[in-house]
Amino acid sequence: MEAVKKRLAECSLEAHDLYLNLSVPYLDEPPDPLQFYRDWIGPNKPCIIRNAFNHWPALTRWTPAYLREKVGSKVISVAVTPNGYADAVNGDRFVMPEERQMSFSSVLDIIEGKVEKRGVFYVQKQCSNLLDELPELTDDVEPHIPWMSTALGKLPDAVNFWLGEASAITSMHKDHYENLYCVISGEKNFILLPPTERPFIPYGVYQPAVYRQQDDGEFEVVDKSDSEKVPWIPLDPLDPDLQRYPSYRQARPFHCSVKAGEMLYLPSLWFHHVQQSHGCIAVNFWYDMEYDIKYNYFQLLETLSEVTGPT
Repeated sequence: MEAVKKRLAECSLEAHDLYLNLSVPYLDEPPDPLQFYRDWIGPNKPCIIRNAFNHWPALTRWTPAYLREKVGSKVISVAVTPNGYADAVNGDRFVMPEERQMSFSSVLDIIEGKVEKRGVFYVQKQCSNLLDELPELTDDVEPHIPWMSTALGKLPDAVNFWLGEASAITSMHKDHYENLYCVISGEKNFILLPPTERPFIPYGVYQPAVYRQQDDGEFEVVDKSDSEKVPWIPLDPLDPDLQRYPSYRQARPFHCSVKAGEMLYLPSLWFHHVQQSHGCIAVNFWYDMEYDIKYNYFQLLETLSEVTGPT
């Protein structure tokens, strides 16, 4: 078993030596589809693309005043938590946010400081909420990214709208999507780890629960007793507990900031943790990954990591 652990650690070192960049590189213009597939999708490497959506009206239009006029009365789904951590481990529970139906204007009131509410508010519903809940805004962006759709030979599964407070944080996780993350205003800060770091990333299995705000304003945690347990990462990369998770010392995370007008290509299966500036607005496109031998190899790596325990 120790020999397997050693080889798993070497797998990460080899990835850094053979093909991973020292930092997340920048592209200065939208890429050619074939070149993008060869240089970034195939090798499963992230990059930040500038000047990729300069033509979107959203970059200049999406001010609070415009959004109030256009969609202020629309009722949307908003994630509300006591601490900013939605879909995250809290003690021995995996706790999801309270999903609250609110008018768009009332969310802007909170973000602009016009109204004080207990809790942290984040528009983050990830089921194509831009198309489903805010179709009035779709003319200000594109329904897909043409060069990415050509590179992958498919359209995105979802187009999501994000708006929230600075204290709203996305805990570390991975997705089975090729993700293009476009910042319209503000800034997003990412911590990224490639799939080959999986042996150093701890997982647990947790009872699912949800936050619920009580009449006195305090939040309680309510178990979802009819739901299966959820595998999730308990480690906070902003303040990792290395006494409890010593193997994370070997992880080599990438840090990058994505500013307004920039697009992050976040490859499938990359672990990521996200923070943002207050009132940041973003749109992202989820393209389903190919479940090919790359996915097959990652499943093997994940199974070996689980069987051998911390490396």
